[in-house]
Amino acid sequence: MEPLWRPSADRVQNANITRFIKVVNEKYGLQLSDYESLYQWSISHREDFWASVWDFGGVLYSQPYKEVLQDSPTMIGAKWFIDARLNFAENLLRFRDDREALVFKGEGQPTVRMTYAQLYSEVAGMAASLRKAGVRVGDRVAGYVPNMMETVVAMLAATSIGAIWSSCSPDFGIKGVLDRFGQIEPKILFTADGYFYNGKTHDSLERISGIIKELPSIEHVVVIPYTRKRADIAHVPRAIHYEDFISRGVQGIEFEQLPFDHPVYIMYSSGTTGLPKCMVHGAGGTLIQHLKEHILHCDLKREDKIYYFTTCGWMMWNWLVSALAVGATVLLYDGSPFYPDAGAIFQLAEDEKMTIFGTSARYIAAVEKAGLKPKEKYDLSPLKTMCSTGSPLSEESFRFVYRDVKEDIDLASISGGTDIISCFALGCPILPVYEGELQCRGLGMKVEAYDPEGKPVIGQQGELVCTATFPSQPIYFWNDPDFAKYKAAYFDVYPNVWHHGDFIEITEHGGVKIYGRSDATLNPSGVRIGTAEIYRQVEALEEVADSIVVGQSWENDVRVILFVKTAPGYVLDDALKNKIKKTIRENTTPRHVPALILPIADIPVTLNGKKVELAVRNVIEGKPVTNRDALLNPEALELFANIPELKA
Repeated sequence: MEPLWRPSADRVQNANITRFIKVVNEKYGLQLSDYESLYQWSISHREDFWASVWDFGGVLYSQPYKEVLQDSPTMIGAKWFIDARLNFAENLLRFRDDREALVFKGEGQPTVRMTYAQLYSEVAGMAASLRKAGVRVGDRVAGYVPNMMETVVAMLAATSIGAIWSSCSPDFGIKGVLDRFGQIEPKILFTADGYFYNGKTHDSLERISGIIKELPSIEHVVVIPYTRKRADIAHVPRAIHYEDFISRGVQGIEFEQLPFDHPVYIMYSSGTTGLPKCMVHGAGGTLIQHLKEHILHCDLKREDKIYYFTTCGWMMWNWLVSALAVGATVLLYDGSPFYPDAGAIFQLAEDEKMTIFGTSARYIAAVEKAGLKPKEKYDLSPLKTMCSTGSPLSEESFRFVYRDVKEDIDLASISGGTDIISCFALGCPILPVYEGELQCRGLGMKVEAYDPEGKPVIGQQGELVCTATFPSQPIYFWNDPDFAKYKAAYFDVYPNVWHHGDFIEITEHGGVKIYGRSDATLNPSGVRIGTAEIYRQVEALEEVADSIVVGQSWENDVRVILFVKTAPGYVLDDALKNKIKKTIRENTTPRHVPALILPIADIPVTLNGKKVELAVRNVIEGKPVTNRDALLNPEALELFANIPELKA
């Protein structure tokens, strides 16, 4: 297969990772010459590799580490950078000059800018106020907030003290918020008065009033002005306006110096089968992993302007904000990416001279469906990298980006998760891009594809596993003193091997293909089929707006059911069903062809836009779906109940 893109000689020569290889070669007397040799060294000499990332990324610390790694018989028990003392926020606030740190664009709102000096001053004032409010090391500070500047300020202020930050987006319902924050009992809650989406204004304060009644741990609700200048907050218990809470004229920040594995973030699983799991991530592990990914895999530099379409309920927000540690400009956007039209974010890219554009696979597919050809309408000349995650990026979307967005761009499909607050496989500025593939496994991440016998395979589909510890593993789960939830989540399939739950293939040239969640993998007649293989074919058809495929238990076997949401102007008639079957059969195998293809008005997705095959399967098999607040459109699940065709 010929690659869709190869980096130029200049790009390779000037890449951060090329400089990193030179530094490593000189320090350790090696002759690493390319990504593959660097990767193999990074997993066979993990201590030297991560020590090199520490130095190359310029980690700020008050006390050096004595030992890089104290390994353990179990992956959970490993300890990194022993005896080091540092502060997460201090590393993100190392720059204090007049270069732009944050640029915020709210839907339909004027652009707001903040320099690194201004950001430092704002965080200093907020940190002082949090200390006055009694926030101490280990306390939880939560955000029910849009992706805006004040959110970044609140997070940095909290983590400068050694408090633990946790956030979710304001489109969560009351139950969804309580399912998360109710477990961790925050002391302070930040919220905006509302938010904008798709041309509409939504109020947050009514929900907040309901949330506070059920969260007695919250001592102050800090209300950020967004949809109005100064909202009436008299009906919100323990509420105070942002401007009345923050201290002004504070000169500096007292950064608490803490162990490498001190908790910094609590993240949540988005499953639909029970209460979300609360994953606690360490400050040092998150920092060093993000430095690695930003500097080496994304080639991020001070002059870059990086954007990711994300809410504060998705780990990509945490990942994005870490770009401050490199000194780049972080572009924040809140609202619908299709308001006022499909080109809204490409207009932002042109206006701000965006260099790294992060989004979801669903967004890229939707832009193509909308008929937009960005390269014909927008000046994207500064753009050097486009990242995609959230679900597998189809081959058609790869072709669309190079055909209609930009020819000279590193299309970096990435995959990892909230569980590791980073990536197992992602992009690389010195590697070619192959259609349908993530460019490489992450440096220092010993990722394999396991066959049914638990053996690593190349060029075959298998379970994504990681066979050696890495710094950004969760340090623990909240309220899980014996690590039972932690072990059940990742280590109940293979002894002492991280089982991630993705179905992948590692290609001969080191790329990675993602075939969907392995727990949603289809098994007709015992043959494993990744759901992404079917989506890639079906959703490339202009008649199809969206789809979801599940396996239904049927006559001691599994039959594949495909639900199709047609594009406007089309209906799912026999002709379209036959076209879908023909397309799947010709581009995959006859076993991939669904037993039934049925129309559906809507496809349920999580708040982060991921299809929920397991929830749909539970509905059609009459099983409960308990955590519906994890869904963007939970009402769509009802469409799958009691479908006559599934009974016969």
